[in-house]
Amino acid sequence: MPYQKTAGRQVAFFCIVVTTLLISASGCRNSGNDQAMAAPVDAAQPFPVFTTRTYTATLQSEYPATLQGQQNIEIRPKIDGFIEHIYIDEGATVKKGQLLFKIKAPQYEQDVKNALAAINSADADINTAKLQVEKTRPLVEKGIISEYELKSAEDALKVKEAVLLQAKTTLANAETNLSYTTITSPVDGVAGMIPYKLGSLVTSTTTSPLTMISNITKVYAYFSMNEKQLLDFSRQYKGSTVEAKLRQLPPVTLILSDKTEYPEKGRVEAMSGLINTETGAATFRATFPNPLGLIRSGGSAVIAIPVTIGSALLVPQQSTYELQGKRFVYRATGDKVKSTEITTLPAPAGQYFVVTDGLKAGDTLVFETATPITDGTRIKPQMQTESQVYKELK
Repeated sequence: MPYQKTAGRQVAFFCIVVTTLLISASGCRNSGNDQAMAAPVDAAQPFPVFTTRTYTATLQSEYPATLQGQQNIEIRPKIDGFIEHIYIDEGATVKKGQLLFKIKAPQYEQDVKNALAAINSADADINTAKLQVEKTRPLVEKGIISEYELKSAEDALKVKEAVLLQAKTTLANAETNLSYTTITSPVDGVAGMIPYKLGSLVTSTTTSPLTMISNITKVYAYFSMNEKQLLDFSRQYKGSTVEAKLRQLPPVTLILSDKTEYPEKGRVEAMSGLINTETGAATFRATFPNPLGLIRSGGSAVIAIPVTIGSALLVPQQSTYELQGKRFVYRATGDKVKSTEITTLPAPAGQYFVVTDGLKAGDTLVFETATPITDGTRIKPQMQTESQVYKELK
């Protein structure tokens, strides 16, 4: 009996403890819910926004370009022989008429000597023939011999004179060939690589030239425009001919491979008459002075052509984003955002886009698009000033 009473007290105590814990837990949950319901719900985040405006803006249209010297002349041998002397080094600056190479070809020296000997022999034969004519003429006049003898002597003299003329022509050819053993620079310029060294056998049919002389007093920058860009160019600049349109182009800038601007301005002077069917582009040529020889033939650069657009609706590039080849902005209406597709003109990185479709002046856009925003998202607009957004145009 005492054991049963003790067990009953333990069960009753356990029930009381469990009930107390359940009541406490329920109270805690209700308290948390009440606090959550009392907390204000506000998921809107602050975003900088701005109002679009139109400007008369000058933008840079950039085109990749290849650089070539005003003249790139291959120096090739005209005769066969061994390289006896090389008077320049690779990359050396040379002047017109400066000696570049000496080719050893003894046969041409011998040809000159033979031609001189033939001339001397022909001179002697002419003198003999003249004497024969002078000897024969008085005998014919006196009737001692027939006129046939005089005619034969005169014809023999003409033959000797023809032989002399032929010998002189042979000498001129031999001297010309001998002059080819010394090679001089045809222009002022810079020497390229020299693939053949002393003692190398070279011929007039050798594949590679002895070197290349580049005249880089002026440098040509060749760049291309596709058909659409070419149509825009034709519509923007007035003139009935290509030359008239090119004359209206402003001076252009050359951006070198290290991203610095070349100090001299250039002019676009020529355009190919046809569009390349393989590339669908037309080639233009801009000319730049190169007084210090900073630009070398064969290099690459970028041509920047300034384009002035009046009443252009400008949007900072950082306010746009690209998706599947299309460009979008976040347009804000009140405190809600909607993604809007726009059409823009091509522009180099870091500048403004000229919007041609999708927006109008006075629209409000999110200034930064680095953070993706879904349509209908509520934001806290923070209006940016005009000077903050379009500071590069001030």
